[in-house]
Amino acid sequence: MECKDVLVKLREKNSMSQQELADRVHVTRQAVSRWERGETLPSSDLLKQLSEVFNVSINTLLGSPRQQICQSCGMPLEDDIMGHDADGSINQDFCKWCYDGGAYLSDCSMEEMAEFCTDIMVKEQGADPEQTRAYMMDLLPKLDRWKKA
Repeated sequence: MECKDVLVKLREKNSMSQQELADRVHVTRQAVSRWERGETLPSSDLLKQLSEVFNVSINTLLGSPRQQICQSCGMPLEDDIMGHDADGSINQDFCKWCYDGGAYLSDCSMEEMAEFCTDIMVKEQGADPEQTRAYMMDLLPKLDRWKKA
């Protein structure tokens, strides 16, 4: 789905007129109309504001051009499981089980995270424990949370 279609869908889902949306993000109604016709795209600053207005990720606004994963556990991210920053805004890097309210919810080590995720994948998906553990130990060091450690 393209950005223009996503914007129309979200605006209508939230029962907003083009003018009401324009007022919320401090642009003209004509600007919203141009976005919805696909003539222009909102700027990066406006995408952030639209993300907050609709409580969705910028990735969703852009038509989900890439699959996002939690930068702590590697879980695929969808809008309804994203964590939140201290100010209540969506944190587009972490799931709500790893990060919320502007902080990590666990101070576990990378090895403990790998073991936790492995256990879940084995129980829920019947994954092979050794292959899953090896996969997690390869993946986690590449994620932002563990790169910084």
